[in-house]
Amino acid sequence: MIFLKTPEEIKIMKEAGKRLAEVLDILKNEIKEGIETKYLDNLAYKLIKERSAEPAFLNYKTGAGRFFPASLCVSINETIVHGIPSEYKIKNGDLVKLDIGLRYKGYYADMACTVGVGEISDEAKRLISAVEEAFFTALKYATPNNTLGDIGWAISNTAKKYGFSVADKLIGHGIGKRLHEDPQVFNFGSPHKGIKLQEGMVLAIEPMFCAKSGEVIEQKDGSFKTKDNSLTAHFEHTVAILKNGPMILTKK
Repeated sequence: MIFLKTPEEIKIMKEAGKRLAEVLDILKNEIKEGIETKYLDNLAYKLIKERSAEPAFLNYKTGAGRFFPASLCVSINETIVHGIPSEYKIKNGDLVKLDIGLRYKGYYADMACTVGVGEISDEAKRLISAVEEAFFTALKYATPNNTLGDIGWAISNTAKKYGFSVADKLIGHGIGKRLHEDPQVFNFGSPHKGIKLQEGMVLAIEPMFCAKSGEVIEQKDGSFKTKDNSLTAHFEHTVAILKNGPMILTKK
């Protein structure tokens, strides 16, 4: 069931998104060669709590029945999502995906980005550009009377333009009083097909691209990586569908 949000609810979610964007901006600036990914997770927890919010991911029960053990997903190179922070030390050339969410006054916000560390390859640079471009291209279609198929088509078409693949099985979602709500937001689709967008929908739109094949496999820890070990990139914002167009809620 899709829950349409009132202007008052969207106002709360915008404040949640603002606080989350502040946290992610600080985390991005902390990424450098030699730091352990668990340092970023500890900092994420501290920053979220300082903003009178709760980490959305910490102890979140996944579809596989696991409980996620951290406040922040940190996924490196071929790992695309749900990477668990650890003693891994970030290296020059790494592609680091940060995925983070928080709960504020009963409502969730969710966002993600990809950061290249030091000297990264030309392919990695193109991958980051492509996944960000895909989001902003899809955003143009996030208006009432367009469809989820329009959003998915915009994302997959951008991947194709750059010679990349959409990650199989990994999708966006509705968001509100729960972190994951209906509808599912696929990163592929056909124009004018699928669920019609309505004023009051709030969606986490999150393109996830693979440099080569889009086939991904789930690891024992619940993270997902490319089967061929190719590089990946991820970008996400929480977006409200409004009468006059889309509003990105996860920004300062």
